[in-house]
Amino acid sequence: MHIKYIHHVAILTDNYLLSKQFYTDILGFEIIAETYRAERDSYKLDLAINGLYQVELFSFPDYRERGSYPEAKGLRHLAFAVENVESAAAYLKSRSVAVQDVRIDELTGKKFVFFLDPNGQPLELYEI
Repeated sequence: MHIKYIHHVAILTDNYLLSKQFYTDILGFEIIAETYRAERDSYKLDLAINGLYQVELFSFPDYRERGSYPEAKGLRHLAFAVENVESAAAYLKSRSVAVQDVRIDELTGKKFVFFLDPNGQPLELYEI
């Protein structure tokens, strides 16, 4: 087996329209495809980041909250690379997204900042 790259990341939402607006209008992801699956009463939204990566946004009527925060087993956070963390954080704040203070990675010396999507999913911006 030779894994080539991460194909997609899947995120479950309890408010599909709010999450769709957040990932497209605020984060600027491109819609690849949007599918409503009547048998599941569920939407699946495929999103691209610069045409390279795919985020799948799902809605299910029977979702469950995370067991604990932030140290629950599973995906701890999803990080996105940006050229300037401070300007990206300022942009998010201008769109009424609560952003933590910018920090410095003690191992790399790079800047990073955390924020949450509308579902409480921890997201990170990491300066490249």
